[in-house]
Formats: sequence, C-alpha cells, structure tokens
Amino acid sequence: MTLRQAQGPALRDGQGPVKIVVVYQSLLGIYGDQGNAKVLHQRLAWRGIDSEVIFVEPGQRLPADGAIYLLGGGEDNAQTTAVRELKADGALFSALADGAVLFAVCAGYQICGHTFTIGENDEVREGLGVLDVTTRRGSRRAVGEILTRWTKPDGTQTYLTGFENHGGFTTLGPDAAPLARVEVGIGNADEGTEGAVQGRVIGTYPHGPVLARNPELADHLLHLATGRVLEPLPGPQPEHDGLRAERMAFVRRTRA
Repeated sequence: MTLRQAQGPALRDGQGPVKIVVVYQSLLGIYGDQGNAKVLHQRLAWRGIDSEVIFVEPGQRLPADGAIYLLGGGEDNAQTTAVRELKADGALFSALADGAVLFAVCAGYQICGHTFTIGENDEVREGLGVLDVTTRRGSRRAVGEILTRWTKPDGTQTYLTGFENHGGFTTLGPDAAPLARVEVGIGNADEGTEGAVQGRVIGTYPHGPVLARNPELADHLLHLATGRVLEPLPGPQPEHDGLRAERMAFVRRTRA
C-alpha cells in the first residue's frame, strides 16, 4: 500500500492507482475510522487493483482527483474546523461533481448535511450541504452496538453491524434516502432509519471500523468509485462468518 501526505492538486485523468483520500484524520479520526481506508485498499489489492491511500490534514490542499474520500468521527470543534477548511479548499466539491465517492462516518456524516448543532446550547452550524439532512442534539445519547438491514442495489438484503456513539439525531430531507433500516439500536432516530445516501455521497453512524465489519458495503463503495465489476473474493470464509454471526447475536441479546 502506498501511503503519502498530499502535496498539491492533481488532475483527474482516469489513470494510475485508485486514490483513497483520508480527510483530516487529526480532526475526524478519533474512533479509528481511518481503518476504512485500509479495508478499501486491501480489498482492491486482493483483486489485483493498485490503490494509493492519501492522508490530508488542514492547511494542505485536498487532491481533486480522488476516487473515494473518507470522513470519520470527531468532536464539536473539530466538525466546525473541518467544514471551514473544506469550504475554503473547495476541492472536495469539485471531486464530487466529477464523480468521486464520499463516505462519511458519524461526525463526518453530520457535517455533510445542511446544518448540525454543537454544545450544550445547541448552536446551529452550517454543514457542507452535500446531503439533504439536518442534525440536532437528541434527547439521549446513542451508545452501543447497532444492527441494521441494508437493501443492496440488486434488491437483496443483508445486515450491517457497528458501534454507534453519537448525541446528534439526524433527519433526512426528500433528496436523501436512508442507507439502512434499524433492527437494534438508534441510528438516525428518524423513523427507524440509519445513515443517508444521495448520489455518490453515503453517510452512516457506526464505527468498527464499519467497512471492516461489513465487507459488502466496502465492495459497494469500490464499485461506485471504480465503475468496475468486482469479482467475489474466494470463499467460504468460516472465521469471518462465525465472527459476524457472533456479533449479530451479541447485539440482539444486549440491546433488545
């Protein structure tokens, strides 16, 4: 895996490795969500597809030719700073307009919306506006394992698992669709939904990292980003399947 710090803008030319951009890990990386980048890289490598993971920090130029951009979890002040920096930079918006994928987790998900609130006084802050959602402080904090049902693009369903830890409750507008439906846990706290999808922007609450726990979701992102039909990885995988079954049984038992 190639790891490097961003040096400057680059043009999207469709050539070379798939660029996976980890955005502002020092601000939005406190829950290990940068592990999502490692999962995406490894699942490409297993298929013989080269990728490059690029870490960008505030003050550095965001590359405009990334295939997938990743936002992770963070605190209130970090959210505000990240929005300010990303708006000033502008490259993320250009990349999305050019067909890139944005995958945002927890605080990263919240700042993708129109507004979110911070602090005990629920001060309203403007988000990036790339998802038709708004987030407000909820009546309780959502903490614990979460289990949801995701309807995949082919119409089949599978379970997604993760660990949620958020005080914000998110409401979806008409232009955003839920990523999944909650079976156990809180999620958006909006009519039993979890996460949001709008075009090639996907937001979700669970950590884990969530893509390590849900490889089908990882492959969906890779398909969106590359336009390639990804061959299934060799199976069966009894260790993975056993751990997944154990995790689902645990969440049903502890949060039912």
